[in-house]
Amino acid sequence: MSKPREVFIQGITLQGRTFRPSDWAERLAGAMSSFRPGGARSGPGAHIGYSPLCVPRVINGVKCVIVSEALKDVDVRAWDFVMNFARDNELQVAEACLLPDKPPAPAAAPQGGAKEVQAPAKDAGRAAEVK
Repeated sequence: MSKPREVFIQGITLQGRTFRPSDWAERLAGAMSSFRPGGARSGPGAHIGYSPLCVPRVINGVKCVIVSEALKDVDVRAWDFVMNFARDNELQVAEACLLPDKPPAPAAAPQGGAKEVQAPAKDAGRAAEVK
């Protein structure tokens, strides 16, 4: 079984203009927050957060929403909603996959026996088009 593809809805219209309002990606992903594998979480341990199937990101300075095709398996109407949102607003859409950031090169151990601690890399990710 192959991994579900990802669709990148970009905040650039087909005419090349930046899509407004500026928080459109967070709003769209927020509307999809309850559509997640295993269903919405509830109860005392539940926290507000984006669904892993529909997340906002900024890639190369462009706001995007990354939508996993697995969203169809959770609720096909949710998939249709986000795809219709992109179509109705004439947003650019690309099939792609999110590649992990390159791990930092190992640093030489500092003198004196102390260990140097590396800060974790941010989850910015890089996009690679697969079309």
